[in-house]
Amino acid sequence: MQQRHFNDQELTKREKLNRLKVQKQDPFLVTKFIRNFNTLSFHQKFDGFEKNALSTDQTHITIAGRVMALRQTFGILQDMYGRVQFYVNKKNINPEIFTKFKNDIDIGDIVGIQGTPMKTNTGELTINVKDIVLLTKTLKPLPEKWHGLQNEELRSRKRYLDLIMNQDSFRVFMLRSLVIKEIRNYMNGIGYLEVETPILNASLGGANARPFVTHHNTLDREYYLRIATELPLKKLVVGGFEKIYEIGRIFRNEGMDATHNPEFTTIEGYEAYASMWEMMDLIETLFRTIGNKLAKTTLTFKDIKIDLNQKFQRVSMTQLIKQQTNVDFDIITSDEQAISLAKEHDIKLKLHQKNIGHVMLLFFEKYCEKQIANPTFVYYYPIEVSPLAKKYPQNPRLTERFELYICGKEFANAFSELNDPIEQYERFKNQLIEKAKGNDEANEMDMDYIEALEYGLAPTGGFGIGIDRMVMLFADQQTIRNVLLFPHLREEK
Repeated sequence: MQQRHFNDQELTKREKLNRLKVQKQDPFLVTKFIRNFNTLSFHQKFDGFEKNALSTDQTHITIAGRVMALRQTFGILQDMYGRVQFYVNKKNINPEIFTKFKNDIDIGDIVGIQGTPMKTNTGELTINVKDIVLLTKTLKPLPEKWHGLQNEELRSRKRYLDLIMNQDSFRVFMLRSLVIKEIRNYMNGIGYLEVETPILNASLGGANARPFVTHHNTLDREYYLRIATELPLKKLVVGGFEKIYEIGRIFRNEGMDATHNPEFTTIEGYEAYASMWEMMDLIETLFRTIGNKLAKTTLTFKDIKIDLNQKFQRVSMTQLIKQQTNVDFDIITSDEQAISLAKEHDIKLKLHQKNIGHVMLLFFEKYCEKQIANPTFVYYYPIEVSPLAKKYPQNPRLTERFELYICGKEFANAFSELNDPIEQYERFKNQLIEKAKGNDEANEMDMDYIEALEYGLAPTGGFGIGIDRMVMLFADQQTIRNVLLFPHLREEK
């Protein structure tokens, strides 16, 4: 085992702890501390008082948190809700308590405080300490405020330190929890039922993505970590659940960048007797509702002003491509034409992409995606890249599928769900052909899902939203790892 080495500050802290243990004052033996205030409720109750009014207020305050600063007899206490100043007046406190404060307590320690409210001569609300109890002794010093935790990768690796030192970061993750809470409130409020489906799946489906593979020892077979919750959820609609959703972790064995992490969170929802158009309305209202709940309907994201109260734009993929390139995929009828156009526009094609649908999507990704600033629903996706969506009746080369784009990034994906088991079987067969041509993101044949469809899936609308990207939008964060408590990172060198 590698020998541990401690710097001078760490050694001093350990010496203090050992002295406390010898004196039968081991802080790690404390099991609880009963509080009647936190920093938020304390400020809410007493901020409005004048200094003189508080000088006679003997309200008993018990509060706990981490010591973030010490300056002579003043300190800063931090808890989950914010910060408050405390004051240890040597003249008005038991000498033993003052000595304990001076000798035992360091920045970073977790303490319990009893006292009364007061305001300083500068008007700052403060706790006038009557007693202070050491609850946890830190054995490592906190980073220096201005130099110790500015590195973004270090903040991600040591998220606990990031949360201690950066209140802005703490607020981002508080906001994340609020976003998920409001998603649930909204979905429950419109009659959807929350369900749970397996993370381990015997077959791969529900999205085009590379999976993580694991081995089930008892069953002695390979399983995939789910790349989507789609197929199990639609089986539940077959079973009679008419409005359902699931919030859960998804795993895709793919690259990492500013908006991609291999493990991420989505909400998927399905509604019987609905189509993609109802899903458009639902998603737009959901974003607007969350914005209103968070008082964030007017946002700045990537320096772009976004007003969620404005109607989201709706445009077909072929229209967008024509606007940007003057190429009209509505009148292109052969794979050869599409391949020729790709060559003219210097779009490289893999073997499985040599058809109209893939070329059309590549045109959109190259010329249109990054141009979309305000919330826009892009609809009618090619059938080749939408194996689970219904055909668009007026043009069977397209499907009733849309994605929501904001500031050049996809935020949601939705279909009128394909419920014809015969056609779904053929679509899966085509996916196997693509896989044989090198598309490692293609769906597999899922006969259990086909059999479920054969028992009858009502006309159904379904959607999926990336919750991490939604939080990025509301928190104005440019990288996904800033909204993930524990993002995946490359190994430290």
